[in-house]
Amino acid sequence: MAPKTFARQIAWLKLLGYQGLSMSELAPYLRGERSGKVVGITFDDGYQNNLTHALPVLIKHGFSSTCYAVSGLLGQTNVWDKPLGIAQTPLMTGEELRQWVSGGQEIGSHTHQHVNLPTSADRISHQEMMTGKTELESVVGQPVQHFCYPYGHYEPKHVTMAAELGFVTATTTQRSRCHAHTDLLQIPRVPVLRSTSLPVFWLKIATAYEDRRKK
Repeated sequence: MAPKTFARQIAWLKLLGYQGLSMSELAPYLRGERSGKVVGITFDDGYQNNLTHALPVLIKHGFSSTCYAVSGLLGQTNVWDKPLGIAQTPLMTGEELRQWVSGGQEIGSHTHQHVNLPTSADRISHQEMMTGKTELESVVGQPVQHFCYPYGHYEPKHVTMAAELGFVTATTTQRSRCHAHTDLLQIPRVPVLRSTSLPVFWLKIATAYEDRRKK
């Protein structure tokens, strides 16, 4: 989406009394240990434009967020999209990930090479998930406890792998807000796209608009 659109959406959340949180800060709310008007903010893939456009807006409003990076492609581009003809966009380097963290944000893992887990051998899937975690921990110098399934594709065995590897949460592309008893390793999300107008953005956040789209 356009940077101005993102800035408007974040300002609107603040105006409505919401607090934008990273997955680590959101976890107590997901577990039912805390309550309040909170929104988890996540970015997939680790694009450089998250740093240049999103970070200043998040800092301005005192929000935190989680960016899921692909550890084996830092400083490169979204090569996994090439076969689809999707334009190549720069990904953050290791130094830029550290700048992101220094700005009060969080890094999560999106595997080592952005693989499609269900079409990968179990050994490869486990290695991708483990390596993505340990490499990013080495880069940012802190634990990486949150995971995002590439493409939103996964099977029950991958949920088990995420638990075994010590991930606290894992996000999917299933559409819905979070509710009581949400599985923390199969968290649904609310997609916010280029086509999302401000009124629809409000509907997605504050009403059951997205809940009805849960499959």
